[in-house]
Amino acid sequence: MGGKPTRVTNVIRALRFARGEMTQAELAERVGVTRQTVIAIEQGRYSPSLETAFLIARALGTTLDEVFAYPDDDTDAPAGPAAGDVGGATDKATDGRGPRRRRATR
Repeated sequence: MGGKPTRVTNVIRALRFARGEMTQAELAERVGVTRQTVIAIEQGRYSPSLETAFLIARALGTTLDEVFAYPDDDTDAPAGPAAGDVGGATDKATDGRGPRRRRATR
């Protein structure tokens, strides 16, 4: 789960406390991930899959766009061909077989 922080922001912690002080462990159990994954998502060190993001929103009793946001400003976005998969090149993280998934360690 290392790497650079994500630009996706969230208000998971605030919503957990607004929902009767739900713990990270309780949220993790409801969503089906580890507590460490919840911590990493809250801290912006990890972007959840779309499915996990929806499950987090549902567990918190709200909508996806109430939990997560992406800045409108594109100043940090890469420009040109490096921004995508061009001419058959593959991203180092995928090696052509789709994204790699790591299991959170306990």
